[in-house]
Amino acid sequence: MGNHVDESDTPAEVDAAFRTLRRVAIGYFAVFLVAITAVPALSVTLVWWSDSRLIGGMSPGFVMAAFGLYVFFFLIGLAAATLSTAVEARMLGGPRDEEPTEDGAR
Repeated sequence: MGNHVDESDTPAEVDAAFRTLRRVAIGYFAVFLVAITAVPALSVTLVWWSDSRLIGGMSPGFVMAAFGLYVFFFLIGLAAATLSTAVEARMLGGPRDEEPTEDGAR
């Protein structure tokens, strides 16, 4: 049985990570909310959004609702997950390998 020291995150580190991840989530929610409300707002304010036609006779509003929002959902989910994982990895975690010094010691 060795002298294995189990390093764990302190409550202050966990709290700081939680607050940071909460700010990230609120930021991405705000972007999500703006994008979701923009589609019907554009339909109400811009005539060409509903009246003009693209390939296949589809309006820009329909194309955005049918295809664009799904691409947006995927991209915002991917961005939020990637950023959250990176924040958590930098702020929390188990024992890390320390950088070796110039003489090679750790």
